[in-house]
Amino acid sequence: MEFLYKLGLCSQLGFTRYMRQGRKLGEDPKLFIKDLQFGKVPVRIYQPRAPSAGRRRGVIYFHGGGWMFGSINSYEPICRYIARESESVVLSVEYRLAPEHTYPAQYEDCLTATTHFMKTAEDYGVDPTCIIISGDSAGGNLAAAVCQTLVGRPDLPKVHAQVLIYPCLQAIDFNLPSYQQNCAVPILFRERTAFYVLQYLKGDASFLEDVLEGSHMPVDVKLKFRKWLSADNIPKEFKVRGYKPKVPIQSSNEVYEAVKKICEPAFSPLLTEDAVVRQLPESYILTCEYDVLRDDALLYKKRLEDGGVPVTWYHIENGFHGIISLFDKGRLSFPAGKKGLDNIVNFLRSL
Repeated sequence: MEFLYKLGLCSQLGFTRYMRQGRKLGEDPKLFIKDLQFGKVPVRIYQPRAPSAGRRRGVIYFHGGGWMFGSINSYEPICRYIARESESVVLSVEYRLAPEHTYPAQYEDCLTATTHFMKTAEDYGVDPTCIIISGDSAGGNLAAAVCQTLVGRPDLPKVHAQVLIYPCLQAIDFNLPSYQQNCAVPILFRERTAFYVLQYLKGDASFLEDVLEGSHMPVDVKLKFRKWLSADNIPKEFKVRGYKPKVPIQSSNEVYEAVKKICEPAFSPLLTEDAVVRQLPESYILTCEYDVLRDDALLYKKRLEDGGVPVTWYHIENGFHGIISLFDKGRLSFPAGKKGLDNIVNFLRSL
C-alpha cells in the first residue's frame, strides 16, 4: 500500500492519470524526437529525418484530457503519425494540469510554448509563416484561445491555420441539443464535462448542479451571448434525435461571482468578439455525432464562416468523443478514427 501512496495512486485522480499517462515510445526510423523546455514549459518536438528542399510547416499540438489528464507521452502515437504522414515538424506541449493548477495556467503554458516556437521556428527547420495551432477536446479549447490571443500580437508571424478536434468552446450552456442527446454516451458524459470545466476554473466541483441547470449565469448574461450560443444557429438535422429548449432561470449572485471567469474568451473562445473572429486564420473543425461537444464546434463553425474565415469541416457520423485517439489501438481501434486522423493529415498537407 505504501508503494501505491508513493506513486500517488490512492486517489481516483492519481490512479486515472497513471492509467492514462502513456509512455515514451522507442526511436522512430522516420523522426528525430527531442524533449525540450520552452521557458518553464516541457515540450517534445518531432522532426522528419528525410531531407527537405525548404523549411517545413510547423504543427503545435495541445493534448486533450479535460485539462486534468493527458501528457506528451499519452499523445506520442498521434503526434508521431501527424509528423510522419504530413511531413511536418510537430511540437507537443506538456501544460500544467488541474486541479493542482487552475485557469489560466494551462492557457498560459500553451501561449508561452507557442510564442517561443514562433520566435525560434527557423531553428527547427520550420517556416514561421506556416505554423498551425491544433488540439483535441480541452486541447482544442486551448488552441482556439491561443489563436484568438495571437490576433493581437503584431510582433509575431500570423498563425497560418487552426485545427480544432471536437473542442470544448463554452461553459455557459450545458443544455444544447448535443448535450441532451449524448448526455450518457461514453467516453464524455454531460455531467463529467461540467465537472472538468469547474476543476479547470477553480480546482473543485462546487456549484456543479447550478452549472448543469444553467443557473450559474444571470439571465442578462445569457441574453448577451444568445446571438452566438442559441440552438437556433445549429442546423435542423442535428436536432432530429431530440431537443427540448430550456427556459432560462435566474442565478444566485454568489454562484455567478464564483464562476464568472467562464465568460472570458480565453476560457470560452466561442464568446469572443466579432472583431477577433474576423481576423482568425483558416480553420479546420472535426466533430462527432455522438459527442456532447458537437454543438460547441458547430456554433463556432458558424461564427467563423459568418466572419469570413475559410472553414474545412469534417463530421464523423458514427463517431464519439475521443475517437481519434483510438486510431491505432489494435482490436480497440475504430476505422472512423483513423479516417478522421487521415483527413486532418490531408488538410495539413494542403496548406
